[in-house]
Amino acid sequence: MTKPHGRKTKQKVGEILLEPHRETAMEMLMQIPDEQLVGHLFSHFYHKSELVKFRSIAAMGALGSRMGQKNMEKTRIVLRRIMWNLNDESGGIGWGSPEAMGEILGQSPELALEFKSILFSYLDPDGNYLEHEMLQRDVLWGIGTYLESNPLDMNEKTKSLLFGYLHSFDPVKRGYAIRALINAKCFDCSLVPENIITDNHQIDIFTGWNFITTRISDMALSWKSHKIFAYSILWHAY
Repeated sequence: MTKPHGRKTKQKVGEILLEPHRETAMEMLMQIPDEQLVGHLFSHFYHKSELVKFRSIAAMGALGSRMGQKNMEKTRIVLRRIMWNLNDESGGIGWGSPEAMGEILGQSPELALEFKSILFSYLDPDGNYLEHEMLQRDVLWGIGTYLESNPLDMNEKTKSLLFGYLHSFDPVKRGYAIRALINAKCFDCSLVPENIITDNHQIDIFTGWNFITTRISDMALSWKSHKIFAYSILWHAY
């Protein structure tokens, strides 16, 4: 049974995640003991609001980085919990886990050396491929987030797999694949299918604390003309 103070803290975390300003929210979350905050952020990965879910993932990335600076093993435990959540034996689906892994590893170079191959393996049919269609979105986002900080870690196999997702029937997967390729600085309009350049499907892109809506074709064409994405600008304006 959840302890009364535990329920109160979980509610408090939920309220903080609704705070409109990222910096303010992160400062408020830091007032909660790390060990308590980990569990409550995990619980919000399953929130019905996509905004709250993504904000809790962003907060987990910051928490994982902060914990790692104090005690690397504590962040390893978080990452192992993420891996367990994505294991069939866990009995769950693991919503938000690949995104959180991407956030943590993107901010923790030492841990990236240990765990980045596992993150990439969730996209690999020869690795720990996740067959759940919706969870594949999470993997694409997590890899894209990691590559933003570590573009040189893109390998040829992952690159090929990402280009393959440009043919997906799911517009979100197409958009997330473009984001990952752009973050790795290896998106090339001359190599993408023509339908991407004319793809007017709109998707929501998380900018670090909020969403913006963009067309897939705009994502592709803005790179082609060497412009900076609007959401990349907003990333630093939360």
